Amino acid sequence: MVTNNNSYQDLYNLQRFVDAQEKVYKTVIDELKNAKKSSHWMWFIFPQINGLGKTSTSIFYSIKSIQEAKQYINHDLLGKRLKECVTILLTIEETSSEKIFGFPDCMKLKSSLTLFSEISDSDSIFYQGLNKFFRGSKDEKTLQILSTLER
Repeated sequence: MVTNNNSYQDLYNLQRFVDAQEKVYKTVIDELKNAKKSSHWMWFIFPQINGLGKTSTSIFYSIKSIQEAKQYINHDLLGKRLKECVTILLTIEETSSEKIFGFPDCMKLKSSLTLFSEISDSDSIFYQGLNKFFRGSKDEKTLQILSTLER
């Protein structure tokens, strides 16, 4: 089992993401580099804010608060992996998220990029991803949910 090196407690059970990614992360990287997602990992690689997905899996892997999103992005392993995945997306030629991820996973990407762009600098890779795949447009439902949460 891979664990986080940070000394803080795992207040948000981020270990659930680490555990889920452990066996499939190499596959994720290969699929992203080939610009074709073909297996099931979207929920725990590009997490969304709670309130979007309705399945038990999407709810389990949803981010429940802005504080949890910040802890995720600052997590030694999870933050590094999320940034690595977005960086790969920025380097591939394909600009259609639907061609890469299919529907509705392309919308999950938009939601995830929106979530993490909202807690990052305006020149972050999350904004770059939104610019490349969604012409800079953010997911409105994610923004609506975030506006109700304590910053």
